[in-house]
Amino acid sequence: MPSPAAARLIGLLRAGGWTLATCESLTGGGIGATLTSVPGASTVFRGGLITYASDLKASLAGVDADFIAEHGVINGRTAQEMAIGAANSCRADIGLSCTGVAGPDGEDGEAPGTVWLGLALPTGWDDRIRGRLLRLHGERGQIRAQTISSALAWLSECLGEAPRATDKTS
Repeated sequence: MPSPAAARLIGLLRAGGWTLATCESLTGGGIGATLTSVPGASTVFRGGLITYASDLKASLAGVDADFIAEHGVINGRTAQEMAIGAANSCRADIGLSCTGVAGPDGEDGEAPGTVWLGLALPTGWDDRIRGRLLRLHGERGQIRAQTISSALAWLSECLGEAPRATDKTS
């Protein structure tokens, strides 16, 4: 059964005439799988990158490799660059990404449940490139599920706020 949050997001994307691509790390394709559980998702979901390994964030999504070497992958800049890379690679209007630690161990000095979401919205939005820090709690599977639901909800919220959402030319 499709997720109500995914169905809502697919509806918002259709209504706006936008396409979406994802770049996922800790969720391993879970956002894409959740979106594609909705019948007709193919009209708006272009595809995604699964960049579970840190080096793939650079080679596939275009995240600055020197930045990764110095700062790791669990931060806002990496999430934002992943979102931009997903949109560019998949030729989509919007890029949505996630990077973080599902556990049970920490990574890059970050505790399990530390997650960054990234968003690259279409031209016309104020603050087109965004990042959001999540501090989640629970077991590995719970953190992954919370990341998916948080990402879908955040994108839906952002699409609903855009004052010039239908202006694709600016």
